[in-house]
This record gives sequence, structure tokens and C-alpha cells, in this order.
Amino acid sequence: MFKHILVPTDGSPLSLRAAKAAVRFARANGARITAFHVTSPYRPNIAEDFIPPNFVSLAEFKKQVKQSADKYLGKVKQLADAEDVPCATVQASSDWPYEAIIKAAMANKCDLVFMASHGRRGLASLLIGSETTKVLTHCKLPVLVYR
Repeated sequence: MFKHILVPTDGSPLSLRAAKAAVRFARANGARITAFHVTSPYRPNIAEDFIPPNFVSLAEFKKQVKQSADKYLGKVKQLADAEDVPCATVQASSDWPYEAIIKAAMANKCDLVFMASHGRRGLASLLIGSETTKVLTHCKLPVLVYR
């Protein structure tokens, strides 16, 4: 049924559990997965001539982003390798993670997005919403939400 599954991860325990379930789902369906991680774009915290003591250079920011992306995507890759599920990894930078997830699914010709629900509740979910809800609302592909 599904042959190529996008598995977004933010490194949280819930997204890792969803990735484990996605790998099992992919193996059962003979599918491959693409693990995907979104980071925020670089924004130096400089105000005119003032450079604060916690300033991070572009080079250092790129290094930190690569380390965290490699760590989170590597965990998904290890899970896939252990189950003999083909797995590619992709990292992107965006102010809007849900848009990046949808773009990655389309660009990689995925036929399913398999992602965790982070379950915001109450007023926070009404005001902010979750990336999962935004993907569900805007994505034209099927989305499987893991709880």
C-alpha cells in the first residue's frame, strides 16, 4: 500500500517512539523511510553595534545544527537498519516546520507522513496548535499520527 514514508523527528522521546512504530510499519508493508528533521534558521542576536556575550557565529550555529540533526536522524537510521528497512535522512531549515515537512514529503515523493502527536491540550492547543495538526490540515498526502 505505502512504499515511501516520511518520518519527521524532533528528537523527543515521543517522536522516537513514533519512529520505532514507523519502522515496524514500513517493514510490514515493504516500504522505505526518509527520516526528516527541521531546524530554525540562523538569526544572529546582534543589535546595532552591540554583540552580546552569548553570540553564536554562523559557523558555530551550522556545527550545532549538524550535530543535533545527525544525532536525531541517526537514531531513526539505527532503528531502520536494525529492521533492514531502507532509510534516507534529510535535514532542512525553516521558520515553519509543518511547511518543511510537507515540502519534504512532496520532494522525496513520499506517499505517507508518519509522525508523532505532541498532544498540546487546553488553551495552548487552541492558540498555538501543533505542527502535527498543521500538517494534517495542510497536507494532501495521508498522515498517520502516532500517539
